[in-house]
Amino acid sequence: MFDVRTDLAVETREKCCRERGGEVPGVEVEETLEDGIKVTYVKIIEDIGEKIMGKPKGSYITVDMPRLTHYDGEMRDKVSRVVGKVLSGMIDLDKDMTALVVGMGNWNITPDSLGPKVISKLMVTRHLRQLLPDKIDERIRPVCVISPGVLGITGIETSEIIQGVVSKVEPNLIICIDSLASRKMNRVNSTVQIGNRGISPGSGVGNRRMELSEKTLGVPVIAIGVPTVVDAATMANDTIDMVLDEMIRQTKKGEKFYEMLKSIDKNEKHQMIKGLLEPYRENIMVTPKDVDMVVDSISKVIANAINIALQPALGLNDINTFLN
Repeated sequence: MFDVRTDLAVETREKCCRERGGEVPGVEVEETLEDGIKVTYVKIIEDIGEKIMGKPKGSYITVDMPRLTHYDGEMRDKVSRVVGKVLSGMIDLDKDMTALVVGMGNWNITPDSLGPKVISKLMVTRHLRQLLPDKIDERIRPVCVISPGVLGITGIETSEIIQGVVSKVEPNLIICIDSLASRKMNRVNSTVQIGNRGISPGSGVGNRRMELSEKTLGVPVIAIGVPTVVDAATMANDTIDMVLDEMIRQTKKGEKFYEMLKSIDKNEKHQMIKGLLEPYRENIMVTPKDVDMVVDSISKVIANAINIALQPALGLNDINTFLN
């Protein structure tokens, strides 16, 4: 099968189900509604599921953002609360334990700037607990953040920077935020994935770096990501299929011709499209034209969700007061 560029467990599971003609063994799936927002739980619980999915055993939760989230402040807060609730279910910390939040990505490239943007909107409190122990509210958990940049900017592997910070700060939990790649355009900028087995930066765009996980860092790692790009060849392949479906639906003459085109092997079409795109640039990724505004909006959603989850004793109004 052709290489589908996606970081989303829910899409990987859909692909595996199509190939196998049924559910993936060793994988549990559950869909629920939280305050009217769809939440999908994909749990890889057995070795066979891990092998088929190509992802480590653990929980991968996706939250589907409503279409108008980026244009409606109340809806953004609503999504933040749902994501915060999901994230809270993965956090097991006493109030005095320290959380380190890492904003992955390149702040100079808009689709890859989600992590650094989220970091700029977080409630940072570790230094206050140390410098003003008598004045800071004892309910506030110590939180510190870092945006390490990327290898092309710093000349240092992101994992090396994080390992150095972890050895010095000794956090009890790490939360990593990164931009992801999706298999489908309708999931771009509209899905939040939360996983409890760490992250392999750049895997969705064919630029895999060393994974960040409890195995490599010695600390539990929660990964939060939003797909901001989709592979151009995959999108073109899907578009051709949709055009042919519409032609078959509308045309009374020549149905067999269009059905013949539709029956061409999907892998062969994908390889042909990749060959046509190769002279222009390798690994072309596509993002919507309003990505600047949308990434800024999503960063507020994710930041508020993390603030809610890490500061359970405070309400969103209290958090906003602290940040202002």
